[in-house]
Amino acid sequence: MPSLLETKGPKITLGLDLRGGLNMLLGVQTDEALKNKYLSLASALEYNAKKQNILLKDIKSSLEGISFELLDEDEAKKLDALLAELQGHSQFEIKKEAEFYSVKLTPLEQEELRKNTILQVIGIIRNRLDQFGLAEPVVIQQGKEEISVQLPGIKTLEEERRAKELISRSAHLQMMAVDEEHNKDAMTMTDLEAQKLGSVLLSDVEMGGKILLKAIPILDGEMLTDAKVVYDQNNQPVVSFTLDAQGAKIFGDFSGANVGKRMAIVLDNKVYSAPVIRERIGGGSGQISGNFSVAQASDLAIALRSGAMSAPIQVLEKRIIGPSLGKDSIKTSIIALVGGFILVMGFMVLYYSMAGVIACMALVVNLFLIVAVMAIFGATLTLPGMAGIVLTVGIAVDANIIINERIREVLRENEGIAKAIHLGYINASRAIFDSNITSLIASVLLYAYGTGAIKGFALTTGIGILASIITAIIGTQGIYQALLPKLTQTKSLYFWFGVNKRA
Repeated sequence: MPSLLETKGPKITLGLDLRGGLNMLLGVQTDEALKNKYLSLASALEYNAKKQNILLKDIKSSLEGISFELLDEDEAKKLDALLAELQGHSQFEIKKEAEFYSVKLTPLEQEELRKNTILQVIGIIRNRLDQFGLAEPVVIQQGKEEISVQLPGIKTLEEERRAKELISRSAHLQMMAVDEEHNKDAMTMTDLEAQKLGSVLLSDVEMGGKILLKAIPILDGEMLTDAKVVYDQNNQPVVSFTLDAQGAKIFGDFSGANVGKRMAIVLDNKVYSAPVIRERIGGGSGQISGNFSVAQASDLAIALRSGAMSAPIQVLEKRIIGPSLGKDSIKTSIIALVGGFILVMGFMVLYYSMAGVIACMALVVNLFLIVAVMAIFGATLTLPGMAGIVLTVGIAVDANIIINERIREVLRENEGIAKAIHLGYINASRAIFDSNITSLIASVLLYAYGTGAIKGFALTTGIGILASIITAIIGTQGIYQALLPKLTQTKSLYFWFGVNKRA
């Protein structure tokens, strides 16, 4: 038989200031997302143009878009049709000067891409942290291109290192052709010289030094469907990956047409292997090796499975909050909340008698409503949030005091109890609504434009204001209506409302 204290259903997540853990502020480099978009477009254009025998020259990709030269003007209509096909749901700006083309996204599409990049990165980080096994991580957008990540329960430096590496890794997988003609000069070549050749210099993890690759990738990680840890013939952990049908076809076509040449497996702009193609590679699978430990290979597989980030991220700020501070914060906050609650309830009962008891019942319900709403919507309770709860107790008391005073005013005019309750709520409601609505507007603005601790305070205050309106106006009035037959027969108004006048 389950215990009465056993909790089921949604629970409130405690913030780092109450629980302890790692807090990071990440910056998303959305310019790189735009570059990657153009790289993917250039790769697709090159592959499909070859399939359709459209001769293109000098395909280049940059932050400004892609550019290329059409060698046969008779193929212009086929090229236009191909560009329209590649455009899909996006909107391109296509400029043509003689045989030279430039293609880029419209400004509106670029802005939409940047917004979607932030949302995609947030989703990927959440997915990775879930697979990593962290309980109740908080990942939210903060500002235009920044993300706040809170990881409760991180205690050791090793856990911190793994979490940071897992979050910040782009996991951008690419297959790229080695520039065999110029690679012999890679060690002495500059990035600018490589760029002029239509290539790119990247670090070679396996062999050391640098390796020269064709700038336009053969395919990228968008076509990856699975990644897992396996062991090679030397019993070393490696990461095996699988491509989708389209990726497998591109992989197979390229390997079949380039037997004897090298193809590099690139992860986050580092070359992990560049084997010679011995034969056509079918099946759409491959391996990434790099002297990984089991934990490193597992983290890499998680990162690849959860998807590549379309933009790299950097850690702008990092703070570790000790769990002892969280325990102290919870203890002092609960003392303040309970102490304030008892003092308020004591005052209400002493001053308003049974009306004060009814008001105290409304306060308790108000507190439960705040907690329930926060749990249902998955809100995070922070130390400022607890301060907001204490504040809303005072706001709720104000509403009940206004109602009780209005009822007492009518009773002092020797009106009946039923009329006094009716007029008391009518007279009090406008003042309660006016004061609480203005406070609610302030809370909404604080939540919309505030960050971190301010959001936590605004959230609990806003929920508390709504709860106090419901409990003070609807809840207590319902109790009075239920007690009305007994109230109309009473001989002591002091017992019920703390006044000596009798109706």
